[in-house]
Amino acid sequence: MAEVKRGYVRALDLKHGRVDMTHGSGGRAMVQLISELFAKHLGNEYLGQGNDGAVLPAPLLDGRPARLVMSTDSHVVSPLFFPGGDIGCLAVHGTVNDVAVMGATPLYLAAGFILEEGLALSDLARIVESMAHAAKAAGVPVVTGDTKVVERGKGDGVFITTTAVGVLPEGLELGGARARPGDVVMVSGSMGDHGVAIMSQRENLRFDAPIASDTAALNGLIAAMLATGADIRCLRDPTRGGLAATLNEIAAQSGVGMMLQEKAIPVKPVVAAACELLGLDPLNVANEGKLIAICAAADAPALLAVMRAHALGAQAALIGTVIADAHHFVQLTTAFGGRRIVDWLAGDQLPRIC
Repeated sequence: MAEVKRGYVRALDLKHGRVDMTHGSGGRAMVQLISELFAKHLGNEYLGQGNDGAVLPAPLLDGRPARLVMSTDSHVVSPLFFPGGDIGCLAVHGTVNDVAVMGATPLYLAAGFILEEGLALSDLARIVESMAHAAKAAGVPVVTGDTKVVERGKGDGVFITTTAVGVLPEGLELGGARARPGDVVMVSGSMGDHGVAIMSQRENLRFDAPIASDTAALNGLIAAMLATGADIRCLRDPTRGGLAATLNEIAAQSGVGMMLQEKAIPVKPVVAAACELLGLDPLNVANEGKLIAICAAADAPALLAVMRAHALGAQAALIGTVIADAHHFVQLTTAFGGRRIVDWLAGDQLPRIC
């Protein structure tokens, strides 16, 4: 608890201190938390305006007005810290990626924090620092935000909601309704890393090789892909529900089917082993740093080469084709030559993974 004497608030004890209700009361303690923690790590000229909202410059591309893309996402991952990341960087990556897969350049982020009374300030500082690092690496500053504190037992440490705004040039249209028979389906890397990393942490499982979340901002990779001029129909990040849910969604939107090749889908051996142990299908498991790309077949070789040249696309693979199918089924040719339907996940396989 911040100790107030004669109008003076002692510096936050980031080593031993805890969030308490005064940090959300609107008084000195709340101002101190914002200035000494959030503003210190996330500060920039727009956040520094200090108003209820940020005044931002009008977006221009090549000197011309462009369209805005906006997305918001709430992050409730448990545990807060996991191999390869934490709720802070995840909150940046997830929302930046939602804007980037639309073909837009992410420009700004807003962040809302719900803190539970009793949260260690050292944990909060670690989360905010991670968030700041992720925002800086992605080139997308946090320009406005809000903080609320709830009573002990009415939260789960911290929840973070982030909103991103990006700019989309005229003439560029990406979307789930644009896939056509004859197109190809590609992924930027191995499937299932994030969800299995979370579940392994929860279950205290240990494997010979470590399993880490793939959480990452994809806007740099996507910019390189768009720069090729390839006829990209759709980009998606296969988060909750994994590859299976995302492709079923696209198939339904476009009124097509898909035929995948199991041997072509990259899954790390340790992730496959963990999924077998846990009774999971890697195609249903969430990813936080991978994308699906559907493009015209003629452009696939060049696009795949550009993806593989980027650090976040080194394991990129062509995994299937878009086919005509009135039922809009996503099918898979198995490693043994059989065929099965890749269906939507029934129920919530891995709750609280993002």
